[in-house]
Amino acid sequence: MAGAAGRTPLGRRWAGGKGYGRGWESAPRTASCLPLPFASPGFKRWLSSAAPAPRLCVVGSGPAGFYTAQHVLKHHGGARVDIYEKLPVPFGLVRFGVAPDHPEVKNVINAFTQTARSERCAYYGNVTVGRDVTVAELRQAYHAVVLSYGAEDNRVLGIPGENLSGVYSARAFVGWYNGLPENRDLKPDLSCETALILGHGNVALDIARILLSPLPLLKKTDITAGSLAALACSKVKRVWLVGRRGPLQVAFTIKELREMINLPGARPLLNPADFTGLENAIKDAPRPRKRLTELMIKTALEKPGEKTMEVQAGAAQAAAPREWGLKFQRSPEEVLPTADGRRARGVRMALTRLEGSGDSAKAVPTGDVEELECGLVLSSIGYRSLPLDPAVPFDTQRGVIPNTSGRVEGVPGLYCSGWVKRGPTGVIITTMNDSFETAQSVLEDLQVGVLDVSASREGFGAVESILRSRGVRPVSFLDWEKIDAAEVARGNAAGKPREKIVDPQEMLQLIGH
Repeated sequence: MAGAAGRTPLGRRWAGGKGYGRGWESAPRTASCLPLPFASPGFKRWLSSAAPAPRLCVVGSGPAGFYTAQHVLKHHGGARVDIYEKLPVPFGLVRFGVAPDHPEVKNVINAFTQTARSERCAYYGNVTVGRDVTVAELRQAYHAVVLSYGAEDNRVLGIPGENLSGVYSARAFVGWYNGLPENRDLKPDLSCETALILGHGNVALDIARILLSPLPLLKKTDITAGSLAALACSKVKRVWLVGRRGPLQVAFTIKELREMINLPGARPLLNPADFTGLENAIKDAPRPRKRLTELMIKTALEKPGEKTMEVQAGAAQAAAPREWGLKFQRSPEEVLPTADGRRARGVRMALTRLEGSGDSAKAVPTGDVEELECGLVLSSIGYRSLPLDPAVPFDTQRGVIPNTSGRVEGVPGLYCSGWVKRGPTGVIITTMNDSFETAQSVLEDLQVGVLDVSASREGFGAVESILRSRGVRPVSFLDWEKIDAAEVARGNAAGKPREKIVDPQEMLQLIGH
């Protein structure tokens, strides 16, 4: 993925520019190219004795933070990287966003753990940048600062009734069943039969699957004990996923759709009329879009008794106690209240028509409306990054830090990666490529002297005294490994991979803080 190899002869330099197709080109053996520490062990020894090692810090320990750190450490033999995280525990959305029944996606934690264990990397949890230590203070302590803190908020619907009881953001709901400390007390009301999810992305399908999954399946995952107990009492047996646009614009992927179609005890309700004429429309579509649409069409047209090997359910599927469906070209106008005005009882939706085609198609209201009864409304219309510190430029319209290839505009030495760099889109591999690009920008700036490493920086030594003066005690990676061991032990006792601790105070007590 990266353009550079880990070891390279002295006399070669990185041919800058975006992307990973550019490689190394010959360079004269002059002092100007000597600060490039991508070299042999002998060169690394020279570097450590002749020049201060670059000290970098990364703010945020999710995939963006770890991939950025990993790339810098791999391709710079002398750099030291400190990772700061506001929670005691690392890994961000890999721990708190990935669905409990997708353990294979969490395997990247193994690579992140190797990075954190590197002698040139350190992890400091329980430190809130912007409050416990400012970005300006970090910039004084390090040669470069990379902001990789993700999207800690959600986009709002902006419609009447959004704040009624029974309406939740997807971000909060996912955080609740995944053990995100700030959502541990959510207590969603699952006493209704019909839930409505606004959004047609993978997160929306994750939520639908968790709501409808048989309990024995969930019991084998790392879903939290509290949410498992709540789901055991859930009355929800029907889930509608509603989107403003049509089948050709859904954002979920075929893997997640297939999981829903194959979910034991739940049958899909797709209206064949929604897919009329789409076979012709997808003839020239990219293969992933074509296969996804073909699977929706096939599912919509199948009679319950005609299930193929794909679903393997036959008559049992027809008699399934639970069901889910996709509704298209509907835009929420209002969450309707119960008679006492306190709870959600349904959603009024504007019917839409599409202007344009493909991904750029826009949903325009037709003037017609429809009401859909439901007692649970989950808004899955996207996450949103927030500004971290007044010293950091922030585009509130786009919800990102203005940047070029990860270099923060107007602030040399400050960088960003991940969702706060490009917006909350894509999967983990998207974030990996994005983070490698930012790391490459840092490496290029070290090479050409944009980052001046002639003067040494104290790194965590300077930050530690600031934190101590403010009564903040960081959590080390060794501390995290104690928490991890406790969670795994508790999980083993319950027949689960782990039992997540959801209270930060309990985490800190466990490690003697």
